[in-house]
Amino acid sequence: MNKYERLNQERATTDGKKRAAAYCRVSTDKEDQANSFESQQRYFREYIERNPDWELYEIFADEGFSGTNTKKRKEFNRMMACAKAGDFDLILTKEISRFARNTLDSIYYTRELKKHGVGVIFLNDNINTMDGDAELRLAIMASIAQEESRRTSERVKWGQRRQMEQGVVFGRDMLGYDVRGGRMYINEEGAGIVRLIFHKFVNEGKGAHVIARELREEGIPPMRRVKEWQSAVILRTIRNEKYCGDLVQKKTYTPDFLSHEKKVNRGQEEFIIIKDHHEPIISREMFEKANRILEERSLSQKGRAKYSNRYPFSGKIKCGCCGSSYVARYKTRKDGSKYKAWRCNEAVRHGRPHVDAAGNQAGCRGVSIRNEDVVHIMYLVSQSLTYDRDKITKNLTAIIQSVVGGGDRKQGTDGKKEFMREITNVIAEIVGGMQYEDEFYRQILDKLVVHDCDTIDVFLKLIPVKWSYRSAGNS
Repeated sequence: MNKYERLNQERATTDGKKRAAAYCRVSTDKEDQANSFESQQRYFREYIERNPDWELYEIFADEGFSGTNTKKRKEFNRMMACAKAGDFDLILTKEISRFARNTLDSIYYTRELKKHGVGVIFLNDNINTMDGDAELRLAIMASIAQEESRRTSERVKWGQRRQMEQGVVFGRDMLGYDVRGGRMYINEEGAGIVRLIFHKFVNEGKGAHVIARELREEGIPPMRRVKEWQSAVILRTIRNEKYCGDLVQKKTYTPDFLSHEKKVNRGQEEFIIIKDHHEPIISREMFEKANRILEERSLSQKGRAKYSNRYPFSGKIKCGCCGSSYVARYKTRKDGSKYKAWRCNEAVRHGRPHVDAAGNQAGCRGVSIRNEDVVHIMYLVSQSLTYDRDKITKNLTAIIQSVVGGGDRKQGTDGKKEFMREITNVIAEIVGGMQYEDEFYRQILDKLVVHDCDTIDVFLKLIPVKWSYRSAGNS
């Protein structure tokens, strides 16, 4: 007999009853009365009162139906701490899926409780962990519950994807838009700020860190979840396709249904792209002009246009139909402005697929793609790669701060703070990609394969992952 069993027996003989706790997960849905805290509290109170050998210690309850991990279940963790402290002898719960859907977690926690003389009774599954065969039965039932959880997760993901393809928005409010019932509605207060940012950038020719500084000086409150206006925030706004009415979803995904941890989509799942999905805040013309300015600035930045190979994508865009490389061509818009596009070299030289005079197959049906679309795709890829850009910015700023602080600069405290603010903005601008880093793309891109207008695959050097970008709906 170990010390915990002895303590358990001593408690039971002192007051003649075992102290029983109950654990449940309650619904956050107001209409789900059957799983409300009040109904489950009443259920366990009555159940324990019917047993003369038990007395109720406490009912522990966590909100929500996700029992696939225990990290966010505060009451569960508090219950475990109370059990280890010897506060009660027994835990009642309705079923294994309410306790933990993870098989290993179920066995781990029941073993821990058993070490401290605390048994768990799963009422619906008819399992008492103090019984000899309980662990085997628990493993079988928990495995079934875990598999059901996996299937449920797959059904939910499938359903969400179908809804996304139909235009339902899975996201939260953002600057300029409120999301209600899966639809986006313009928030005029925020929309005015968005229009101001684009106006300053396109019409006044100001850079991102200048715009951020002016917004701070004008006392314009920052967007939600942002402490203050910074250049990186301005850049994200300028690049956000939602402001011209387009919707791109599946930017993140959940690889593990047990952990529920979201990760940046690096091509593991297809993006869902719907053009003209909702009412735009700015015109498509303004949006495209703003992003062309970004591209033009990157080409002229620090003389980068002097590279012998001006285009980072030269020789790296491949045709998914014939395998030929794409070549750059300039086209003219209706307004007379020019833009760069890429076209399959075989199609440029020989036209559409046909049999030539010698009886050989010639030509290709490879489609053209705008350079700004290629740049945007590479931006999405780089976004997925640089998930630690905040850490990079923080480290660089700390280094500069140490130099400034340790030097003999003849600045006052306020001047030094303003200097560091400007330095931080510049770093964030560089790391966040104010310029589309030509050399970065040139070095990291292996090939970009264009299958058709709606299907493009991206392969990077030394990274065994394929990024796939596909349109859906009205794109």
